[in-house]
Amino acid sequence: MASADNRGVVYRGAGKVAVEDIAFPELALGNRKCEHGVILKVLTTNICGSDQHMVRGRTTAPEGLVLGHEITGEVIECGRDVEFVKQGDVVSVPFNVACGRCRNCRRGDTHICLNVNPARPGGAYGYVDMGGWVGGQAEYVMVPYADFQLLVFPDREQAMEKILDLTMLTDIFPTGFHGCLTAGVQPGSTVYIAGAGPVGLAAAASARLLGAACVIVGDMKPQRLEQARSFGCEPLDLRQDASMPELIESILGVPEVDAAVDAVGFEANCHGHNHAHEQPATVLNAAMEITQAGGRVGIPGLYVTEDPGASSEDAKHGNLSMKFGLGWAKAMSFHTGQTPAMRYQRQLMQAVLHGRVEIGKAVNATPISLEQAPKGYADFDSGVAKKFVIDPHGILNT
Repeated sequence: MASADNRGVVYRGAGKVAVEDIAFPELALGNRKCEHGVILKVLTTNICGSDQHMVRGRTTAPEGLVLGHEITGEVIECGRDVEFVKQGDVVSVPFNVACGRCRNCRRGDTHICLNVNPARPGGAYGYVDMGGWVGGQAEYVMVPYADFQLLVFPDREQAMEKILDLTMLTDIFPTGFHGCLTAGVQPGSTVYIAGAGPVGLAAAASARLLGAACVIVGDMKPQRLEQARSFGCEPLDLRQDASMPELIESILGVPEVDAAVDAVGFEANCHGHNHAHEQPATVLNAAMEITQAGGRVGIPGLYVTEDPGASSEDAKHGNLSMKFGLGWAKAMSFHTGQTPAMRYQRQLMQAVLHGRVEIGKAVNATPISLEQAPKGYADFDSGVAKKFVIDPHGILNT
């Protein structure tokens, strides 16, 4: 395909993003042809809480990075070696870049692929320290290893009707589901979800999909708590001055849950009257307090190795004051790391297409135009109960 215009959302330093002209993608990896890749016309691309960590200046992200790892698009060009994905297919892109050939990918651990990032296992589009892949908050983007990575929607018309649900398959729905599954959520479970941002709400919807009896969602933003209530969860206002076991007991009648999910990550605040004070390990410590002995904690919330904006020297290097002895004494299990999104995408797609879950409604999917992205970042940072879906080509009439 001939060169064409492209615009994308670019990180320009702490607190700053801009929509700028960027290069039209090519089927290339450095100086060599990428014959296993495709070029997508981006149909939807979402703003993620992980993006916000970078935009707040809480990572070592370089200026000029094109953001965005939640990508749904239409294939407009295929490399020579792409056999099964076709031009015109509408596809979901798992946020993990993965080769499909290394030992980790072969066992399904696509979140720690060994071949897509020279710095460490695991790659992602438009993210710091994740291999330098160009992000998808843009009009067009290149996706490598297309036959392995892409989930093709079976019916284009049906996909477009449910696009605000299906756009969540790239990251937050699999991430929330993974958090619940690794926490041991099952039919009849009582579950505590820390955080009512989009990933927390996706985790709460996932817990209900898995058959949980009671899903408690803790947050400090009334709007977000009401969003959790809107699809059957028990909201828990963490601004209250009571211990976490007391707060849980006020809902369940007992001070513990069967499973807990940390959907907050390293920018966590204290609960109670000190709720404006940052304390990175507070969610993990609370989870250890309120989860049954022998229970599990799923940790899809992001933790980083370098946090230049942290309030303590230890936290700047990812060192947290965890009550690990408590976790050991209670024989608890912790599951960390990026989610292998591909592992869950097909099943969750089928749940959406067959009406088992309305994930777009649960997270309050809110379309915006590409030019509105900077305002979307600012609004998301203020704590609104919305999941912003960027619509670069106006297909949703934003």
